[in-house]
Amino acid sequence: MSEETTEIREETVDPKPESKKKKPLFSENTVEVLVAVFLGITALLTAWATWIGSLHGGNQATNYTKSNNLASEGNSEYNAGMQLYLSDLMAWNTMMDYAFDKVIAQSEGDETKAELIQEKLNNYIEQNASQILMDAYDKMTDEMNSPFEVEGMLDEYFVTANELLAESRAVLEEGQRDNAHGDAYNLVNVIYSVVLFMLGIVGVFKRIPNRTVVLFIAVIGLTLATIYMLTIPMPTGFDFSSFFTAK
Repeated sequence: MSEETTEIREETVDPKPESKKKKPLFSENTVEVLVAVFLGITALLTAWATWIGSLHGGNQATNYTKSNNLASEGNSEYNAGMQLYLSDLMAWNTMMDYAFDKVIAQSEGDETKAELIQEKLNNYIEQNASQILMDAYDKMTDEMNSPFEVEGMLDEYFVTANELLAESRAVLEEGQRDNAHGDAYNLVNVIYSVVLFMLGIVGVFKRIPNRTVVLFIAVIGLTLATIYMLTIPMPTGFDFSSFFTAK
C-alpha cells in the first residue's frame, strides 16, 4: 500500500518549470522599422554629403583657375616693374651725364651752354624718368649717390606685382582647403556607403540578436560619420536659401 501511494505521489508531482527564454532586445518588426528609418536617414545624408562635396570641388577648380590668372598677371606686372627699373637706371645714368656736362660748362664760364644743357636735362627727365625715380630723388640725402639708395625705393617698382602674387597665393591656399574639405566629404560618403551596405544585409540574418548587432554597428558608423561631417567647414559663400531664390 505504501508503495502504491508513493507511485501516485510521484505521478502527481508537478514537473519543474522550464527556464524562461531571454527575450531579444528588439522584436522583428521593430528591427525592420529601425532599418527602414536609418536607411532613409543615411540616404538623405549621403545625398547631402555628395552635394556639398561637389560644391567644394567646384570652388577648388574656380580658385585654382583664379590663382593661375592672378599669378600670370602678377608675373606680367613683375616683368613690367623690372623693365621700368632698368629704364630708370639708364635714365639716371644719362641724367648724370647731362649734370656732369652742365658742371663742366659752368666751370668754363659758359652759362649759355649750361642753360641749354639744363633745358635738355629737364626735357629728358620729363620724357624718360618715372615718378618713382623722381620721388626717390626728392628723398635723397647728401650721403647718397643715387636715388636707388633710398630705402624702399626698389620695392615701389613691384608693388602691384607683389599684391597680385600675394592674392594668387591666398586664393591657391583657399583652393587647397576646398580640395581637402572635398576629400573629407568623399570619406564621409564612403562611410555612409558602408552603413547602407550593413543596413541592407540586416535581413540576411535569421536570428534577431544577430540583426540587432549589425543594426547597432551600422548606427554607430552613421553617427560617427555624421559627427565628422559636421566638423567640416561649408563651402565659401555657401547660402542654402540662394538655391531657391530667383537670380
